[in-house]
Amino acid sequence: MSVKTRIEAVLQENLLPERLVVIDESHQHAGHQPDMTGTGETHMRVRVVSEKFSGMSRLDRHRTVNALLKPELDAGLHALAVEASAPGEQTRW
Repeated sequence: MSVKTRIEAVLQENLLPERLVVIDESHQHAGHQPDMTGTGETHMRVRVVSEKFSGMSRLDRHRTVNALLKPELDAGLHALAVEASAPGEQTRW
């Protein structure tokens, strides 16, 4: 299973998002960091809208996503960009 697929599964299960997009941006960073994942997937962007983020600060939303994806980060995912919103909030995507 790819890193991207595992990220999607974990966030889907735990956040029950209205919208979820996981983008592999690794190709933009080729040679930047050794590939510790063994998959070539080193840089990911997560865009997620979930009711679970209602009332949370931006920092707490990022902490929530980072905590859920800690196993991937520990396994060698080098970079994780997070765009997290609650339903009804303005998103740029």
